Amino acid sequence: MDKTSILKSFNERSKNTLMETLDIEYVAVGDDFLTAKMPVNSNVHQPYGQLHGGATAALAESVGSAASNFFIDNKTQFINGIQLSINHIKSKREGMVYATAKNIHKGKTTHLWEVKIVDENDALISVAKMTNIVLDIRKK
Repeated sequence: MDKTSILKSFNERSKNTLMETLDIEYVAVGDDFLTAKMPVNSNVHQPYGQLHGGATAALAESVGSAASNFFIDNKTQFINGIQLSINHIKSKREGMVYATAKNIHKGKTTHLWEVKIVDENDALISVAKMTNIVLDIRKK
């Protein structure tokens, strides 16, 4: 599947989900990364008018989970996030943030990702580490 088709597929799967609610869009894919963007506006603010850490975490987990799909057989397996650790470095009030997941470990049953979130000026906003488990789809 070409890169444009991959991005289109991920974005279509986001309809009627938290990703759509937060306006998360997958925008770039490469051999060793996946990037998504999210606008920073009142929809993702905490009460002090800054980007909510939970929205940032949802962005990180979304891109980290989606990226694991490159390494599984989607007909027989699926991904669940089992651990997310995130450090918030800088606040953000408006603009855009971009989350890029890069694989640290690709095992048969677990995947470990580093997700860096930067703004439109490439300033580091947050850094996350995410672990996914690969599970088999159960037949009904």
